[in-house]
Amino acid sequence: MIDAVATDSSSTPSNEKPRRARRTRMTGAERRQQLLEIGRTLFAAKGFEGTSVEEIAAKAGVSKPVVYEHFGGKEGLYAVVVDREMRRLLDMVTGSLTAGHPRELCEQAAFALLDYIEEYTDGFRILVRDSPIPQSTGTFASLISDIATQVEDILGREFKNRGFDAKLAPLYAQALVGMVALTGQWWLDVRRPKKAEVAAHQVNLAWHGLDGLEPKPRLIGHRKS
Repeated sequence: MIDAVATDSSSTPSNEKPRRARRTRMTGAERRQQLLEIGRTLFAAKGFEGTSVEEIAAKAGVSKPVVYEHFGGKEGLYAVVVDREMRRLLDMVTGSLTAGHPRELCEQAAFALLDYIEEYTDGFRILVRDSPIPQSTGTFASLISDIATQVEDILGREFKNRGFDAKLAPLYAQALVGMVALTGQWWLDVRRPKKAEVAAHQVNLAWHGLDGLEPKPRLIGHRKS
């Protein structure tokens, strides 16, 4: 028994320190992606002002200089997060417009925005806040304008077919997309009725509003300007 113990002791010297498990070191690209994901989550939950570089670094398990090294600070990180979300939403909307019938195109656009809200909730929460950074790549208002530009072509063709002034298509495109976006903000919190029903009601209002459109609408109140 004694010999057996001695043999065990000799295989593990008493002065040797226990080995620690090696931590896998992230590449620069992996660290950058990690910081973006952490920043995205924090900005969605707390907003830009409520999020600090210290908190971002702590969540990532790194020091503050690492955040500055990759993004130049909180502002740079926020700008990249916003830019990515804007491109994602715009790609989803433009990529959805594949139908030939104008009404179905409206349905596809409404679904695309609601899909984004449902699948990328954190991103949408970030976009609907006004950016506090003057040099940021954009705001939700500018994104809505970009999407409206895509819808503008659809409405322009429909206006021509109905004998309306196609120059007014941009105005109606902004109104239509703005309606869908604001409804989306409301639906983000209540999540009812179901997405398909929300899209159906939005298109119902928009389409039948267009269907009964007056070529030259007039005001009926006393105010004329």
